[in-house]
Amino acid sequence: QVQLVESGGGLVQAGASLRLSCIASGRTFNYYAMGWFRQAPGKEREFVAAISWSGDDTYYADSVKGRFTISRDKGKNTVYLQMNSLKPEDTAVYYCATPGSPTANTPLAYYDYDYWGQGTQVTVSS
Repeated sequence: QVQLVESGGGLVQAGASLRLSCIASGRTFNYYAMGWFRQAPGKEREFVAAISWSGDDTYYADSVKGRFTISRDKGKNTVYLQMNSLKPEDTAVYYCATPGSPTANTPLAYYDYDYWGQGTQVTVSS
């Protein structure tokens, strides 16, 4: 049973930083891409960042490029999202996800991800 558990969310002021973690279990994740998505109230789930199975390639939404960094520690089966210079518009529930099968390319669309965590709330006050 694949499980993803996020942590690290919280309430911060604009300009602050947070680091989200996602611990994966239930299979070997070394050959699977990992992604972060977020969903704000009344809005659709949106792509934030993704990292290739090797960790060599990373992808970001334009809205977070230059402020967020995705990374992974294969030895710990963990993916991280370092979020700097947070803005009120970053407020959302953040989810990590992984595809059901290994892929050569790193998927960026939510429908290409099969397993999801429960989410962690990030609230940024102005």
